[in-house]
Amino acid sequence: MPSAARPQQRRRARRWWPWLAGGLTAAFAALVLWLLARQARQVDWPGVWQALRALPPHVLAAAAALAWGSHLLYGCFDLFGRHATRHRLGVARTVGITLIAYPFTLNLGSLIGGVSMRWRLYARQGVGAGQIGQIVGLSIITNWLGYFVLAGAVFWAWTPRLPRGWEVGGQQLRWTGVALAASAVLYLGLCLRRGGRPLALRGRSFPVPRWPVGLLQVAVSTLNWAVMGAAVWVLARQQAPYAAALACVLLGAIAGLVSRIPAGLGVLEAVGTAVLSAHMPAAQALAAILAYRALYFFAPLAVAGVAFGATELLWKRQGAGHNPPNAPAPVLPHPHR
Repeated sequence: MPSAARPQQRRRARRWWPWLAGGLTAAFAALVLWLLARQARQVDWPGVWQALRALPPHVLAAAAALAWGSHLLYGCFDLFGRHATRHRLGVARTVGITLIAYPFTLNLGSLIGGVSMRWRLYARQGVGAGQIGQIVGLSIITNWLGYFVLAGAVFWAWTPRLPRGWEVGGQQLRWTGVALAASAVLYLGLCLRRGGRPLALRGRSFPVPRWPVGLLQVAVSTLNWAVMGAAVWVLARQQAPYAAALACVLLGAIAGLVSRIPAGLGVLEAVGTAVLSAHMPAAQALAAILAYRALYFFAPLAVAGVAFGATELLWKRQGAGHNPPNAPAPVLPHPHR
């Protein structure tokens, strides 16, 4: 084949591949939605509503405290990026930016909350584009490190009841947990080996913290996921073991990520009901997950929306409609995660 034809073929492939990938993603999401709708028709909704109304105020208050505690723990994730990039923002402002962005990430997806929201808030404070990318990258790594550790422990020691149609056996789940836990160990090994030296990937430099900082990343993230599981456990009123409540959060997170449905809406409910209903009535299990959705997803989003609107209003009143010196224009990126 003539060499001149190859670039033309590559250009054609670049034109149709995004359409194919988008079409497959949309088809998969439509299939998931259809399955969820079919399952929803089998739910005893009056029983679920009754179970929701029966949740005592002290249970809701305890679960809300755990939910907000988890958000505060997640708010510390960007401090690892602050430590690595040495940007000039203070601890409180860095945590505040994360607390605003995280609920948008949960409810609207990582592109809006994890990247675009942080990009806008950091850029207006004069943080450079490269620094923002490193902050977001380290935050994502921190989040999944704790997931890997807890998934390895839970899936190896205890096999949860999975939703119907999940072709995953107990032994497969155990070895999946081992692989995930090994990923966290490998990350700590990389931190130990690099000794704080950045890692070069395709001409770009990515910070690798020293092993004590890496160990702190694992500890904070593990505690965050554990607190999330505790919130579900409290809402289930301890009728299910804590491992089941934690499995709801862990499996719901990965199922929501694979389904590509914003906030895993319906997916978390299906997974959580399947896992918890092995230990309690299905209506009460779904009620616990819906209460968790309201306390962990929706309530913080309302607060974050008000906080974001207040920051926008304050910015305009200060007459800072232009970018700070040497700051990148707050153009929203289009990354692929």
